[in-house]
Amino acid sequence: MTLIDENPAFAGTVPANSKWRAAVGLVLALSAALAAQAADGERRGIALPVPVSPPTFEIDGREVGGEVVAWESSGKEVEHADGVLERAQSGVLREYPSARLTLRTRQRRGSPVVRFRYELEALAPEGFALTKASGRDNLVYGSVPVAPGARMTEIRLSEYDPLCHCHRLTETPMPDTSFVDGLSAVGPIVAIEAGDRTALLAYEHGSQSTDRFVAFACTPNRRLEIRAVKGNYWRGRRIVPGRSYETIWLQAAEVQGGIDAMAAAYRAFQLKGATDNPASRAPLIFYNTWASQERDYFWGGSRKYLNLMNEKRILADIDRAAEMNIDVFVVDTGWFEKSGDWRVSRERFPNGLEPIVARLREKGMQLGLWFSPTEAAESSAIHTRHPEAVLSLNGIASEPHSVWETEQSRCHCLVSEYWQSVADELIRCHRDWGVTYFKWDAIGQYGCDSPNHFHGDASVPAAERADCYAFEQVRYMARIVDRLCEACPGAIVDFDVTEGGRCVGLAFLASGKYFAVNNGPYFPDLDHPYDRSAASYWSNVFVYPGSARPRVARTTLDFDRWIPSVLFLTHYLPDAPRTSQKINLASLVLGQNGIWGDLSVLTQEDRAWFGEALAAYKRVRDAITSAPPLRTGVRGGSPEVHEKLAADGAGALAVFAAGGEHTYVTAHRAGPVAWKTDNVTVSQASDGRARATCRFDGPDAALVLFEPAPVHGK
Repeated sequence: MTLIDENPAFAGTVPANSKWRAAVGLVLALSAALAAQAADGERRGIALPVPVSPPTFEIDGREVGGEVVAWESSGKEVEHADGVLERAQSGVLREYPSARLTLRTRQRRGSPVVRFRYELEALAPEGFALTKASGRDNLVYGSVPVAPGARMTEIRLSEYDPLCHCHRLTETPMPDTSFVDGLSAVGPIVAIEAGDRTALLAYEHGSQSTDRFVAFACTPNRRLEIRAVKGNYWRGRRIVPGRSYETIWLQAAEVQGGIDAMAAAYRAFQLKGATDNPASRAPLIFYNTWASQERDYFWGGSRKYLNLMNEKRILADIDRAAEMNIDVFVVDTGWFEKSGDWRVSRERFPNGLEPIVARLREKGMQLGLWFSPTEAAESSAIHTRHPEAVLSLNGIASEPHSVWETEQSRCHCLVSEYWQSVADELIRCHRDWGVTYFKWDAIGQYGCDSPNHFHGDASVPAAERADCYAFEQVRYMARIVDRLCEACPGAIVDFDVTEGGRCVGLAFLASGKYFAVNNGPYFPDLDHPYDRSAASYWSNVFVYPGSARPRVARTTLDFDRWIPSVLFLTHYLPDAPRTSQKINLASLVLGQNGIWGDLSVLTQEDRAWFGEALAAYKRVRDAITSAPPLRTGVRGGSPEVHEKLAADGAGALAVFAAGGEHTYVTAHRAGPVAWKTDNVTVSQASDGRARATCRFDGPDAALVLFEPAPVHGK
């Protein structure tokens, strides 16, 4: 019996004459050997934790398997952030000796999750082409066998729900008949439970769930494939020496236990191990000026989004935000003179950003700014350098348009030389003003089929160029972020995915984070007409204090089971009355960490209350971030309970209800109370768990923050 047959998840599924059996055997042998090394305290190597078959390409019109003659290590080991080790192995393709395949892997010490990708390079000077004899992408990134009786679950990240105006995570069982029926799933994660172990296969890309670029396919021989659907490459793409083809990053993992154990392990991986930019995982508290700008537009009667963009107002709000213990002050749209060059507007800020930067440093806060990376004013230097980069669809170039009451601009293609200039401009902003947080907005996934960019030339059909642009866009977004963060360690880039039609998946999370929800749904989302001309008729529904808006905004906490909520920034309102403030605060500290609204309407007492609460939150926020979520009750139910307690007892308990009294005993031990709202009493059981009795006179929340439990004997 071989190592393959001994694996309970895959026993009996690998035919003896399978052409990739040797490769699987090698992977499992390496896994066993390296596991033994790890037990001796040595470093883990690059073996994949589950038997993923090599990729299959279509080269010069014929299908070529990725089996190599012999793997050779590159001999180089690179250490990335969070103790992630990168290694590479290469080998000549057995079926195409003029090509070499490199397997590159990254894995954090102690983590069961491995990230890996393939690089295909030409050895002969004339190179070769990736083709599409059938007219469709012909690329299989890899596959795993699935034993009869194994339970498969598809985890989707990009189901857009207009009712909440945000993306949602769903877990959907995949029936065993999927193999007979030839069904597919978008994922980007599939978990496979077999016996007492669970395996995971995932890919790093993104789209809406109903618009697939990559998918999982169930084949009749009981294999689960990751298969290209559209846009993964263009027909005739030449591979020559020095210009290799890099696949998307893939992920594989195996843990002992069921899907809950896998979710916890995967969540820990996303927190530490998935990115070179760990600052994106820091649980900082953000304030953004946009909601106050909207209020002034609709309720203040100014009908100007940039009316509050001036030094006096921003400095006053910085002082207010500092009293509330906010970490990052984000100046939203309108701080700039023109898009593209991103220079400060001297009309609105005659002294530049220097007084604002100085005040933030005085208060110990960081500066964040709004950017729209695809847009550049027609008079900007970046547009002058890259006029060919303007988005073009069906032969029609992007029309000039005003960007939030600033100069006329055009949309530009990130999948072109333009991307490097965007990155360099952001780096300049960091060096000139110390910007650490970059909020990206208005990046739709589609919109370009130009033959002059990096997504297909004139020999490629326009529809295919459009798909390749949509596929490559997120990879170039990641390149910009990585170039920025390499030059400016500690920088954070947040991609606004509040609207639909944006690239949501695992790819961007390997470089940055998501801006998930602002004001929630619009009236048209609820089939409710509204008069755009009405001066006070805000198009968003949930812009008032109370329980309704945070109930909707907590939707993205569902991601926290697999992906930490700190990666889904969501903004909450600090407005009175105190019941609304408690509801918003209790929602915020569960990891979404955003505040906006008009700080000028808050009283000194309000700001002091938030300042005290957020000071206590800062003492335990790392524990809340690391703790897997435990929720009882449905979102919006009464009660709805969230427990976030780390192993040392530090963390939070948040209870939401419409009224009455509710007692909850934590499932995990809790430390001493660091801070709590005035409507909850807490006692501690002999086993260390906390007993909280909460009282609600109406829609309200109770929040308890716990310090780490004392170490025995100290």
